[in-house]
Amino acid sequence: MGHSIAEIAEALGATAAGNTALVVTGAAEPGDAGPDALAIAMAPRYAEALTKGAARAAILWADADWQALGLEAAILVGRPRYALSGLTRLLDQGLDLPEGIHPTAVLDPSATVGPGAAIGPYAVIARGVQIGRNARIGPHVSIAAGARLGDDALIHAGVRICANAKIGDRFTAQPGAVVGGDGFSFVTPEASGMEQARGTMRDEVAATAHNWVKIHSLGGVEIGDDVEIGSNSAIDAGTIRATRIGSGTKIDNLVTIAHNVVAGRDCLFCGQAGVAGSTVIGDRVVMAGQSGLVDNITIGSDVVISAGTKVLSNVPAGRVMMGYPATRMSTQVESYKALRRLPRLIREVEKLRNLLSKADLKD
Repeated sequence: MGHSIAEIAEALGATAAGNTALVVTGAAEPGDAGPDALAIAMAPRYAEALTKGAARAAILWADADWQALGLEAAILVGRPRYALSGLTRLLDQGLDLPEGIHPTAVLDPSATVGPGAAIGPYAVIARGVQIGRNARIGPHVSIAAGARLGDDALIHAGVRICANAKIGDRFTAQPGAVVGGDGFSFVTPEASGMEQARGTMRDEVAATAHNWVKIHSLGGVEIGDDVEIGSNSAIDAGTIRATRIGSGTKIDNLVTIAHNVVAGRDCLFCGQAGVAGSTVIGDRVVMAGQSGLVDNITIGSDVVISAGTKVLSNVPAGRVMMGYPATRMSTQVESYKALRRLPRLIREVEKLRNLLSKADLKD
């Protein structure tokens, strides 16, 4: 199934040029594009590769001379990556699931499925589950008792949605994601070594013979609208109250959101980021790859946490944090520059020491 250049340009709110009736069936990088593909060359450095492919049409930057590039048609855009989001949305065919319930799926009689929904092979839908309109539930998905899933959900293969999770509309979960598993919460009959270390800040703790006793997670998870969760990521259930994820938040692969966390709207959690229990996060917070937050702290809205940063205390709104332990980005950069100068400083101190030693000998 193809789209004309005119149709694509209209969908993107962009400008179409040349033979706008030309139909393309997909998108490709410039050097790999065949005659039926739309080449993605939204900057001059990418357009150079058009000669290696056979594209007749391309999506280009706003003032590109498309005719000089030998094209029959072009789509001209002002903000390339934003245009790319619209283009990929238009071309994405989603899960190839026909409407209805696959014969191998297992649904409890008390579960309700909205009109237009599709339930894939070997999916298991438990007691009291509510699934909204036009949802797409992929193969081998399990949705546990009492969970509620809004309209237009897209649930890929192998996702686990645990008991009593409450999820809004247009939710996307990539393969292997887990929503609402038990939080990692254990306690000992007496103060553990970890508690001693945290309470006293001493280098040594008293030996304790103890076993870890589980604190069960009863609070579930609440997720707003337009949230996406990446492959093999986990959002743990709250202990008593729910773990909450605000509308519009996007979570990458291999991210852990612990029990009782509250995350605001339109946050971005990149790969391998981790949020420890009971931390409160404002709106539009960005956590770059492998960054982490300790438990029971508060992160203000619009905070940016750079890759690999470990945050150990509260962060006010709008702050950019970097390093371990996390500091303001400017402080971290200054510290790094000073660290790089340290070997030279040591050599200079050594020279001064030698000069002073020689002066002492002369005296």
